[in-house]
Amino acid sequence: MMEPHSAPTPKKYSKKPKYSKFSQQELPAWKPILTPGWVISTFTVVGIVFIPVGLASLFSSESVEEAAIRYDDKCLNEIHAQNAVAFIKNDMTNKTCTTSWTVERKMQGPIFIYYQLDNYYQNHRRYVKSRNDKQLVNPASEGDTTNCYPQDKTNGSMPIVPCGLIAWSLFNDTYKFWVNTKSLTVNKKDISWGSDRSHKFGSKVYPKNFQLGGLVGGAKLDENMPLNQQEDLIVWMRTAALPSFRKLYGKIETNLEVNDLVEIVIENNYNTYEFGGNKRLILSTATWIGGKNPFLGMAYLFVGGVSLLCAIVFILLYVIKPRPLGDPSYLSWNKNPGILK
Repeated sequence: MMEPHSAPTPKKYSKKPKYSKFSQQELPAWKPILTPGWVISTFTVVGIVFIPVGLASLFSSESVEEAAIRYDDKCLNEIHAQNAVAFIKNDMTNKTCTTSWTVERKMQGPIFIYYQLDNYYQNHRRYVKSRNDKQLVNPASEGDTTNCYPQDKTNGSMPIVPCGLIAWSLFNDTYKFWVNTKSLTVNKKDISWGSDRSHKFGSKVYPKNFQLGGLVGGAKLDENMPLNQQEDLIVWMRTAALPSFRKLYGKIETNLEVNDLVEIVIENNYNTYEFGGNKRLILSTATWIGGKNPFLGMAYLFVGGVSLLCAIVFILLYVIKPRPLGDPSYLSWNKNPGILK
């Protein structure tokens, strides 16, 4: 007589993870103890480092010579000021104006020329998206005008290169400078980012049908020059994050001496009157920290001063009212034993 087979033992499944130091949180760890000495030393070091850096930054910023000249109002006479929009839109009116500026302190070359626009929202979502990056870098994509409407094609349905509202609204005011009847040369080479010229604008892409759409915008482009050499366009296409911004126009490589009278001839072409914007011409030198920007130095001084103040407060507390590190009498249940009953 054959014995009946016994039922197989069911396999046990466990959710217990495979042992490892990582899963069991047994990896080596550094757990610093913030002793009074460490805290005071850290605040002191931060203060000692930040305050000299802040002073150096602030001193460097103050040594920058800068002149800001607003001209959108100066370039309108009494008659045109009554209807500035009609004046700026009329191609038949003479928009040349001249202003002068006396150098108060010596400006060492190179002197950077910026134009500043106020109340101009280049960060508007529709404006920022109104471009086609493939078209800018690849000649085979010149017909691709995606995202560029309404400045995508001419009335004859020919693609515009470069398309979009950003390129269409290119700044077109111009400046000429004279000192003692001598013309100053404005160098417009290398005013844009090298990475933009190399990777974002093609060397074989040329403007086509630009400013030939239904609306007339800003400046025109040289159709015989590739986009990677049109540096005014490259600078303009890097949109600003804030409604008040500056963009580099060019550089003056010579020095300007004290009391030099600089005559500036301005072609006031760009329409900011329609939206209440302002235009300024900025002449500025630069130091190792860049242009005039006192905020960075003041921020370093503030953080360094607060750190030193905290260090002094902790030193006083440690001297006046010391207590041993890890004193269990300060635990809440030792202060109020009755709460455990």
